[in-house]
Amino acid sequence: MQGEILFLPHRIPFPPDRGDKIRSFHLLEALRGIAPVHLGCFADDARDMGFAGDLAALTESQCVVMRDRSRFVAGLDGLIGRKPMLSALYENTPLRHWVETVLRDRPIRAIVAFSVQMARFVPRDLPPDVRFVMDFVDFDSAKYAAYGAGQRGVMGWINRREGRLLLDLEREVARRADVSTFVTAAEAAAFADASGCEAQRLSVLENGVDLKYFNIQSNLPKIDCKHPLVVFTGQMDYRPNVDSVVSFAGNIFPAIRAVHPDATFAIVGRNPTREVRALAAMPGVIVTGDVPDVRGWLAAADVVVAPLRIARGIQNKVLEAMAMGKPVVASRQAAEGIDAENGKHLLIASEPADEATTVLALLADPARAAELGRAARARVEQRYDWAATLAPLRAMLTGVAS
Repeated sequence: MQGEILFLPHRIPFPPDRGDKIRSFHLLEALRGIAPVHLGCFADDARDMGFAGDLAALTESQCVVMRDRSRFVAGLDGLIGRKPMLSALYENTPLRHWVETVLRDRPIRAIVAFSVQMARFVPRDLPPDVRFVMDFVDFDSAKYAAYGAGQRGVMGWINRREGRLLLDLEREVARRADVSTFVTAAEAAAFADASGCEAQRLSVLENGVDLKYFNIQSNLPKIDCKHPLVVFTGQMDYRPNVDSVVSFAGNIFPAIRAVHPDATFAIVGRNPTREVRALAAMPGVIVTGDVPDVRGWLAAADVVVAPLRIARGIQNKVLEAMAMGKPVVASRQAAEGIDAENGKHLLIASEPADEATTVLALLADPARAAELGRAARARVEQRYDWAATLAPLRAMLTGVAS
């Protein structure tokens, strides 16, 4: 590719330790293999900002700014301007000026925006020789609409409004972009139906998994925990993760403890909310908070669960557990983006009531659990290597079919 690339993710793509950062980090790696990259992004906190230096060696230039706009200010801005709060949260004048400077001074031939709120920094009057690739990742407006459909009162109204306005923004951005990408074909098809956007302008860039890193043969930390051990991993201030562990701990895990009184349910992930921390008071439940290496917990698990009730796209937590050779019990929502066969590569609990019986069946049959784990590892090796899932990216950036 002749020229350079401007990459605009909404969160600093390092370290790759949560869902969006995992995807954006590997996108950055793939982009660097095509052309020099200029990176403009936000840091959520001082920890994030501390990683800016690690990225300097990977980019031609970078601008990492603190996302310091409060939800209250963003909410007022959104109400007054009739725009989604998700977009209003990410207004930032210094980043906008940096983007203008890079586009003026560097031979940029492609812009990749990661998550719809970053499209605000992509000029509407791009030269014809600059391609705009919009990586929506998930169909976000549908997620807010789903939240709102199940809520009453002020929060229900806020989420339903966010869903409507976000869909308007997504539709407008998709019409500007040369290519809009989603993490699964199902997400792209749902967006096409809801937005009226032509399907030929939409494409799929699936998630992958780092097969060398997530490998049971690695030298992993030892976890001293009672067995049977059931593990959930994820960012624990993310609402779908919070809802899923609250439901599992309160409604599903007691049935497992009735059969296995010593069973442990470990909730592993950074920034647990107060609601999640309170679950540690329940018999057999552990809330770890941030851990130095999630692989130790995955390696120790007898079963990994993904009981999400609202889920979009491909769940990295499921791919990582499969790569570690672990038997996974997933809800229908968590599994629907994964190209894997129910009963062969993972087990799908169609209803929450089925989750306890499915987990118990695996605990009762260790040979079956081990067989499922081996098949899971083989499936992700075959299907979800990052180099393969991101292979279409070059043609999207150049407009030339590979």
